[in-house]
Amino acid sequence: MNNLSGRGRVAGLPAWDRCAVMGVVNVTPDSFSDGGRWFDTTAAVKHGLDLVAEGADLVDVGGESTRPGATRVDEAEELRRVIPVVRGLASEGVVVSVDTMRASVAARSLAAGAALVNDVSGGLADPEMIPVVADAGAPFVVMHWRGFLQGGTIHGDYEDVVAEVVDELHARVDAVLAGGIAPDRIVVDPGLGFSKEAEHDLSLLAHLDRLHALGHPLLVAASRKRFLGRVLAGPEGAPPPARERDAATAAVSALAAHAGAWAVRVHEVRATADAVRVARALEGARTGARAPSSAPGTDHARGARGAGPAAETGGEHGADGTR
Repeated sequence: MNNLSGRGRVAGLPAWDRCAVMGVVNVTPDSFSDGGRWFDTTAAVKHGLDLVAEGADLVDVGGESTRPGATRVDEAEELRRVIPVVRGLASEGVVVSVDTMRASVAARSLAAGAALVNDVSGGLADPEMIPVVADAGAPFVVMHWRGFLQGGTIHGDYEDVVAEVVDELHARVDAVLAGGIAPDRIVVDPGLGFSKEAEHDLSLLAHLDRLHALGHPLLVAASRKRFLGRVLAGPEGAPPPARERDAATAAVSALAAHAGAWAVRVHEVRATADAVRVARALEGARTGARAPSSAPGTDHARGARGAGPAAETGGEHGADGTR
């Protein structure tokens, strides 16, 4: 892993001096978290720009919900939802990630200006995905995945969740490397909530060091997920709605940043943008390296606009497992 403050960097993307913040734009009517709010292209682009203004470093655009039991949209509909939003954000200088399991959507999104492909299946859902990403030379997120969440969370049984997720991710990374994607363009994601119960997610978060041992930058996508609802509810209470889990999400973001995550993926950006910057300041105080300062009033305007690949130096996930 190419080190940058111990968290690595991804070739083809800007080099952030701290844990990056990936804001979420769901162009879907049925996301667990904010389904339908940004379904219109104009509203989705505006929301993405608002996330950047609040501190997002890159924006993840998805047109298909992966919540348990969700029906897959067809290819034409996913393209209709995603491509205009990717193009609109990229034209504003936003670093765009496309959240898709389809190679055709990835290819069209990269052509429209996306800089990163975030595939929750790690290339397993579409055999053409790895060749497409490899040919484009794009960075790729390899998430731990055990199949579509149809009929509820599937294959959620683990003897040792950390060891098994690490082993399965290692095997998947090897397959991605064999498919031609460069090692410095691979990001790993433990897949919180995907085929996992709350205790599994917590164990993975408590052992991020084991995931770092895979040797690739780490994306943590805990935003508003079911395990946070379980923690907040306690043993007898009812979990709060997804949108009432943002403070808990920011807490996980700070912990993940402190543990060396490359990026965190969140729906509500402002609190997490503050959290990762505080984590960076503490890191600087511990090592004696000063964290960069900014002009007054600009803390939430240091997102991705104007910081696309040209700025590179050196070259509902949800209820659960859903976007």
